[in-house]
Amino acid sequence: MQMNGNIISGEFDEGMNEFSLQQVKHLTTQSTLSVSQLNKLYGYLQKHQSDLDGQVITLYDAMPIRLSQEEIGLLLQDLGNIQSQYQQ
Repeated sequence: MQMNGNIISGEFDEGMNEFSLQQVKHLTTQSTLSVSQLNKLYGYLQKHQSDLDGQVITLYDAMPIRLSQEEIGLLLQDLGNIQSQYQQ
């Protein structure tokens, strides 16, 4: 199932129970997130969502992407929508 959020988009594979990340902000990527990885990212961003300077995440451990405080909130919404698709 294709999922298009505010910050990220990709495809959730119900059979494999995984999310294939295809785009972050305006950058194209290809990465698969397990439920564990998604939960860790969600938890980290929840703890830091009030940081006035925002946060930086990386794609491929090499390409930094800055997220403003507002974008962190939007990404948390996106991740929450994806979390609801995982079969725990």
